[in-house]
Amino acid sequence: MSSKKAVKPEGEAKRVSRAEPQQRKRGGAANARRSTRKWSGDVTEKSNALDLQKGVFTSDSPEKIAKSLKHSAEVSHRRKADPFRSALSMLTFYINRAGKNLSAGRRRTLMAAKDQLRRLFGH
Repeated sequence: MSSKKAVKPEGEAKRVSRAEPQQRKRGGAANARRSTRKWSGDVTEKSNALDLQKGVFTSDSPEKIAKSLKHSAEVSHRRKADPFRSALSMLTFYINRAGKNLSAGRRRTLMAAKDQLRRLFGH
């Protein structure tokens, strides 16, 4: 057998192979926990921001959502910011975490709850 090298015609670009970037490894305990729970669920359940009424975000009424958030923010002793900021950030957090899974109608209701919350707090 003769050892001939294949010659590429002129004008053909040379291919550059790149190695896959090495992925960051995480500890076993972190992987086991991540497979069943997400950090956003922990924030919703154990947040220092507010003690929320159960099912507050499932209401179809923006007024009920806003009033519940306002009440929770005003009576909570665990929040670190003023009541308006705590209530608004919890609602924004919920909207952002729902992302594309939030229907257009549900998003409208929650955005209307934001406006109602601003009115209730006089902002």
